[in-house]
Amino acid sequence: MKIILVIFSLLFSLNSFCQDQPLKVGVIGLTHTHVHWIFGSEPRGDIKIVGIVESNKELAQRYADQYQFSMDMVYDSMEELIEKTKPEAVTAFGTIYDHLEVVQIAAPKGIHVMVEKPLAVSLEHAREMKALAETYNIHLLTNYETTWYPTTHKAYELAKTKDTLGEIKKIIVRDGHKGPKKIGVNQEFLDWLTDPVQNGGGAITDFGCYGTNILTWIMDGKRPNSVTAITQQLQPENNPKVDDESIILLQYDDAVAIIQGSWNWPIGRKDMEIYGEKGVIYADNRHDLRLRISEGYDGYDETTMKLPEREAPFDDPFALFAAVIKNKVELPEFDLNTLENNMIVVEILDAAKESAKQNKTIFLND
Repeated sequence: MKIILVIFSLLFSLNSFCQDQPLKVGVIGLTHTHVHWIFGSEPRGDIKIVGIVESNKELAQRYADQYQFSMDMVYDSMEELIEKTKPEAVTAFGTIYDHLEVVQIAAPKGIHVMVEKPLAVSLEHAREMKALAETYNIHLLTNYETTWYPTTHKAYELAKTKDTLGEIKKIIVRDGHKGPKKIGVNQEFLDWLTDPVQNGGGAITDFGCYGTNILTWIMDGKRPNSVTAITQQLQPENNPKVDDESIILLQYDDAVAIIQGSWNWPIGRKDMEIYGEKGVIYADNRHDLRLRISEGYDGYDETTMKLPEREAPFDDPFALFAAVIKNKVELPEFDLNTLENNMIVVEILDAAKESAKQNKTIFLND
């Protein structure tokens, strides 16, 4: 009996030790400049970057100089990185088209994956990724900047409190900036971000995905009945192959939504408005939120909020990724990072691109 207790104690101690160790992560690609995020996150201690895959050694050297890591950490292939470093998880910071290949290589080895938004360039890719994740029982999460905004979560909380707004009737989400070239993204990022194959589209993919992600969360995973979209190219000199302006209209049973993803905003923005029977929520940016309750015809009582950052690990994508893998956090169904949510996001984006192409409404079959 004493031996059994000793063994149990040792196993418990080993499990606790593993739970407290940083998650071993491989970084796949450096061409997506959101990769700065993971390098900035590593000092928190939730993750440890054990290797990087990047064939462009000049690009890798720039990052090595900035973040003071050895070029010995940089590998030519995922297979080599996995063999040499044994990562528990990988994060994809290459093209959106490459997300499928990352999952194809990682999933059979039991390696968890987080990709930058959106999940995939097409529903065909997304379905194959989902099948692999389910077959090999890995976590496959998608990261969006707005997931970490305190205002996103406060707006959701208020909208779900029916006594606050009443039934939700309309949601408007606006995201974007002046355009990749105008804001000065590096050439390696620009080359694929403005490519219809590698990115899956232009602004409709790059920024339309934010609104579809949040809408799917607020609507508890309900797919819209129909999707209508228009796209336009207002900067042909900067974005000759892809759209840079998009408007997506979603129709639900009892509500409508407008998603405006654009590379033509004069001032960069990520904001939304949620309209109910009694009032409206304005999530103006990461920290500022306004709640207006109707009074009479055009009057209102307004409450303004300046929100602090969320508590760890809900304030950082890689901290949360580690917590999910180590079973410290279980994400609710259709939560912003989940595979269930992001499958619907890709379905809506596919329908939106088809709607814009055919100039007609696309109806989604149940």
